[in-house]
Amino acid sequence: MALLGYSSQITPMLATRRVMLSALLGAPVAAFAQTIRCASGVYVGFKADNVPERTECGVGALMPWADALWAVTYNSHMAGTGTGLGLYRIDEDLKAERVHVHDGTHANRLIHHETNQCLIGPYVIDSKGEWHFIPEFRNHRLTATMRHLSAPAEKVYYQTMEGLFFEMDLATRKPVLISDLAREMNISARPHFKGGCTAQQRVVVSNNGFYEYGDTQAGLFEYDGRRWKRLAEKPYMDVAARENMGNVLFANGWDEASAVLSALVNGEWQRYRLPKASHAMEHAWQTEWMRIREVETEHFLLDIQGMFYELQPVAFEGRIRGVKPVCQHLRIIPDYCAFRGMLALAGNQTTPNNDNNAVVGQPQSGIWFGKTDDLWSWGRPAGWGGPWWKTRVRKGSPSDPFLLTGFGRKMLHISTDRAADILIEIDFVGDGSWHRYDTLHVPVEGYEKHIFPDGFSAHWVRLVAQSDCQATASFLFT
Repeated sequence: MALLGYSSQITPMLATRRVMLSALLGAPVAAFAQTIRCASGVYVGFKADNVPERTECGVGALMPWADALWAVTYNSHMAGTGTGLGLYRIDEDLKAERVHVHDGTHANRLIHHETNQCLIGPYVIDSKGEWHFIPEFRNHRLTATMRHLSAPAEKVYYQTMEGLFFEMDLATRKPVLISDLAREMNISARPHFKGGCTAQQRVVVSNNGFYEYGDTQAGLFEYDGRRWKRLAEKPYMDVAARENMGNVLFANGWDEASAVLSALVNGEWQRYRLPKASHAMEHAWQTEWMRIREVETEHFLLDIQGMFYELQPVAFEGRIRGVKPVCQHLRIIPDYCAFRGMLALAGNQTTPNNDNNAVVGQPQSGIWFGKTDDLWSWGRPAGWGGPWWKTRVRKGSPSDPFLLTGFGRKMLHISTDRAADILIEIDFVGDGSWHRYDTLHVPVEGYEKHIFPDGFSAHWVRLVAQSDCQATASFLFT
């Protein structure tokens, strides 16, 4: 049964059944894919080899293209530290076949519309579904593919996890190294570059290499075609923009205080803060990969620190509007997209990682297929975070806006190193108009709280210290 419009048929009447797929292309091909249909959705599962070395089998990138959904699976480190991974083609019946074996770490994808090709992992796939492997990328971990600044019709950029930045002519498929970003930005503590995107005459890439509280080796970086500039030193995960509708560029990240949403609007960067739903995604290795994707036409979903948010891709009056929490979760979602009217969520479920986890066996992962609206039945939005974490705060200097809408009960905790008055301001519309809500007096003991009335909400809240101090401020939403 073809799955056009299949999302309406994912009901309890579908008893669990399993389809074991064999005769996969290529040799030696020992891996298989498995399709499971049940009341909670449809699942396509993958595995990597059991021996000689157990690593990962994450689904790094998804792209609907040439009458199929294409997926690349990845291992933990460079090629040679785990086998049985590669490029998969999933048809409209959700039957998967592995069409090529390549044991690497890849999570990049891009449609190049001038040449009508899909670029995913180290592969180029034409409009008929014919694929080509780029051997020069055999020993690189590709994490982003981006449009070229000066020759977008002929060339693209590729970024590796180690911070190498290539350009490649799509006619020759020969990548040329043009930057070593880890070296240029003096990143010495295990670079872990992830997302990247081109918009507003610049390339922006992210590094989530955050290993201990206080780290300043991660960051967000901007390239104008001549030189790189560091925009932030804390971890960022993904970067995304549409080509039209104002070309707003979004980047999601976090620091010790909260999750962060940065937006490039008309050439100027703005920064907003969002609660974290979990502390289980703080370390660089735990992030895998928290994306910003369009899943319904001209509508974005943002995933960051265990929370999905609605994200409006358009800025109005120079401001970001419409950010609203959807649900909390503990799922690792390296990529997500729409396919045949369904929402496809990539996964990374079981990871021995060289048996560092002794009670996990063979590397496995899967893709979940359901409806976008299913997300609202996941965990109710809840979390914590704020604009300050042991921050030297200046008198009269407002904090970053923090999201206040879409949550239930709300509480604010503030600690300071001296007695201080903290002004609470709200922007209830989301247009940057701030209004006094209350002033909280923190006594000399250094702690005070405020419980917002039940049902109270505004879009954004910010804090303004009335004297210099060191402050930590955290909202708790339950």
